[in-house]
Amino acid sequence: MKHKYSISGMTCNGCVASVADNLMQVSGVETVDVNLETSSAEITMNRHVDLAELKATLPSKYTISNEEYIPSTSVEAEVQSKWVQLRPLFLIFAYLFGTAFLLHWKDWDSNEAMLDFMGLFYIVFSFFKFLDLKGFPESFAMYDPLAKALPFYGWIYPFLELVLGLMFLMRFEVQTALILTIIVLGVTTIGVTRTLLDKKSIRCACLGTALKLPMTEATFIENAIMLIMAFWMLFV
Repeated sequence: MKHKYSISGMTCNGCVASVADNLMQVSGVETVDVNLETSSAEITMNRHVDLAELKATLPSKYTISNEEYIPSTSVEAEVQSKWVQLRPLFLIFAYLFGTAFLLHWKDWDSNEAMLDFMGLFYIVFSFFKFLDLKGFPESFAMYDPLAKALPFYGWIYPFLELVLGLMFLMRFEVQTALILTIIVLGVTTIGVTRTLLDKKSIRCACLGTALKLPMTEATFIENAIMLIMAFWMLFV
């Protein structure tokens, strides 16, 4: 069953992440979709959760009220909605692959093309994170184990991506950049995998908080592509 609630007290995407994370801790709650613009939250639950129970899990600065039942939608509609939400991610990947190919098509070199792809990947993805640098760390900590254990890591992560992107594009200490890629994206992929296995519905912070992307298998695949490229260039 799905219910919609009004949420007051949210002022930024960090608040959105905090509300969603707290509501996900309530027993019986399966998915949470918080909308800052409408100050609302749609909660899917496998049992009816009392409003008082939801209020108890939120920090005092937030107020939840006005329960409204939402009839279930078809599986086809949900899948279509997910694809619509993920469209920006697929477009970005298409542009990155296309650019890396066009840079080397006359004198093809797979390793050089992969280095340019990885560099562009980091530069573009860090750009979206910088659009809301304040809200990104809290959203990222919802699934990244290291960001959850060490909050400051979420703050430096966009800068780390930017530096790695420049290292790949400038061919500076490439081996170091590849090792860091395996470590950084390896940790994130562990968190993404856990989230998918637990079937939690949270937003992916891969493109920051400016774009509302759901955590799906696509997030795992994008990390896997980068990890495969890094392993290939290091060990093959």
